[in-house]
Amino acid sequence: MPRRRTIAIGALAAALAVSPFLPNASTPLPSISGSGSTPKPDAQAFSLDAATAGAGEVTPAMQAEIDRVIAAGWRSARPAKALPSDLATSAVRCATFEGQRYCLHTGWTTSSEAEVQRRTAVAARTADRTAASTTATGDQDALATLRRYAAMSPLARAKAERAELTAAAKSVAKVWLTRHLDQGVALPTGFLARHPEVRVPTAREARAATTYPEKTTILDPEQVAEQTRTYYCGPTSMQMIEWGWSGTENSQEYWAKRLGTTTSGSSIYEMVRVTNEATGYDNEDRAGTYITLDIGDYTWPKWWQLQVRHIAGYRAPVILHPILLKRFYPYLDEDASGHYQVGRGYNANGDDVNLISFFEPWNQARFDPSEPSIARVQWRQAYKSYRANLAHPAHNIGV
Repeated sequence: MPRRRTIAIGALAAALAVSPFLPNASTPLPSISGSGSTPKPDAQAFSLDAATAGAGEVTPAMQAEIDRVIAAGWRSARPAKALPSDLATSAVRCATFEGQRYCLHTGWTTSSEAEVQRRTAVAARTADRTAASTTATGDQDALATLRRYAAMSPLARAKAERAELTAAAKSVAKVWLTRHLDQGVALPTGFLARHPEVRVPTAREARAATTYPEKTTILDPEQVAEQTRTYYCGPTSMQMIEWGWSGTENSQEYWAKRLGTTTSGSSIYEMVRVTNEATGYDNEDRAGTYITLDIGDYTWPKWWQLQVRHIAGYRAPVILHPILLKRFYPYLDEDASGHYQVGRGYNANGDDVNLISFFEPWNQARFDPSEPSIARVQWRQAYKSYRANLAHPAHNIGV
């Protein structure tokens, strides 16, 4: 791993440091600027794109917030067969770290805790009905996630949630940078003094970040695989992500074990966690710590900007989390479930439609030979990919 380069913070910056703003779960978060107009990769908005952050320290204030959320879980626990609304209220609890909100099992979001709970409850109520009319490919739906955590012993659940919240707290600098670069949120006073894990671009890197190529890809198109089980989109995506980093092809069963995959699929939180643990794409000269990010408030230009920056600037894959519907993916023979894909390229395409490239683990022909085969390496309309990720009930991705 290259030597960490951090900002030299002077006495003035230290003097400007302020205590983290800690609103409650319903407090509005920092405002987001306008949506932008022309989503081109050479826009001036990319001038700071090389900035990123590794894992930081858990401060006493963060630890107190983690303890608060865990304690609330002990008081609100529900049995696994409880109503989805009760399960969502019990399981989906949110912590605020330095003005950014993280909700258990959902990720970083600008929605309030109540909004995320309502959204999760609706997704859980419709999960069984949706499953009856679509093909499952391996994304763990809201109902399966809620029931899984409700079925744990109180101690096991608290341990798992504490680990998730601790990892989130350590990644708050990455969240602030992402919101700043993509959505125009101003960084708080004292941000750099509090976060020496931030890696800022050199002058050369900053200049390069204003001239991203019109088209680029990462990851070897020969290092791909199709999922061997209907619920293995997570393990297969993880297989391709790590294969691209190390050059070693570990089995899908190996990744299923690391992800805790069951017949109900894999969770987005586990996908992000394992990417941070098993690859170097989280290095500070790449993407920095991966986070689970709610893109519900991302406009199309900002989502496109995020893809370009991650692929061209960080040279790191995106964990896409769409819902597989025929209106978004014409290669499908029938609608399918929530899903994982590996974002690995883009093409701004001049005046024509913008394209995105991803590795597609799903091949319907493997499980039903009467259906058309699906290629592993895809180039598709980027806007449709945006809509497919936004249409997922959780609308979150790993970046």
